[in-house]
Amino acid sequence: MPRNTPTGSWNQYAQELGLNMQRLRVAHNFSQEHVAYEAGLSRYTYQKFEKGESMPGTPANPSLRNIMAIAQVLNVTLDELLPEPWPDLHAR
Repeated sequence: MPRNTPTGSWNQYAQELGLNMQRLRVAHNFSQEHVAYEAGLSRYTYQKFEKGESMPGTPANPSLRNIMAIAQVLNVTLDELLPEPWPDLHAR
């Protein structure tokens, strides 16, 4: 499905972001609990971010503060953490 379609674009992006978080966490040999604690999150919340969903069928929507905290714990820039290209989020 193309990224700029209204259905699925954020869902796919949230999943890709979660995969990036997991890949970087594993590369640093960090546990989910470690990243969550250092970022000021619960382990449950962090796990949901890595899964890319907040509830089954509902994509995750982490705040900018949470994304920045996770990037700092993983010692990466936002450009390294956020997947490219960004989804088209224009109102339709």
